[in-house]
Amino acid sequence: MSTVPQSNESQPSETQPSETQPRLTKGERTRARILVAAERVFADLGFHDASIVKITEAAGVGQGTFYLYFASKIEIFDEVVEDLNRRVRHAMIAASSQASGRIEAERAGFRAFFEFTAEHPALYRIVRQAEFVSPGALRLHYTRIVEGYRDGLAKAQAAGEVGDIDPEVAAWALMGIGEIVGMRWVLWGPDVEPGGPTSAVPPEVFDHAMRFIERALAPGRSDSDPSESGPRESDTSEREARA
Repeated sequence: MSTVPQSNESQPSETQPSETQPRLTKGERTRARILVAAERVFADLGFHDASIVKITEAAGVGQGTFYLYFASKIEIFDEVVEDLNRRVRHAMIAASSQASGRIEAERAGFRAFFEFTAEHPALYRIVRQAEFVSPGALRLHYTRIVEGYRDGLAKAQAAGEVGDIDPEVAAWALMGIGEIVGMRWVLWGPDVEPGGPTSAVPPEVFDHAMRFIERALAPGRSDSDPSESGPRESDTSEREARA
């Protein structure tokens, strides 16, 4: 899923604070460590084979500590989905906000999405599990991306950078392009073993995808352009002659 959302949300929590972020308390660091471990366990084993025991072992904490922060396996699963959503949106927003013009923003946002998924394949593996494990979390994941993306496309459309297309339909369609293209080359690349390290979207694949997107979003031609009108008169005459 790949899009260029716009958001004023704060940056996602990190285990290591930056100069602009407050230092995390010991409890916050422990919670973040459990969340990171849960992401890895859910991605490697799947929801049903994962367990709180395996998550706490991966995090290096006791089960009692787990229950200080999360009530159940499904609760931490939903939190992992939400955390991945925050992080991927932040990556795309940070990249696209430096671009000039909508098409450059699309390129930057898509590139950031593909890079994020290559580094965090759990985004695919866990979010796709949510279809069966937690449909509400799945829907929230996609709608949060689309909301910001739709608003960005609407603004670009008002500025004459995007053609006459429903921004919400375009946002869902473009998100689908990013998701499937990324899945094909990031998860299923020729050098990727099942469950092994991911690959990268080849530059030529990225360029073809972006050309497709640029043409789809380009401002429409004039109504007087014959290529945008119905069948040519000569075509109609030929059909009538054959009939």
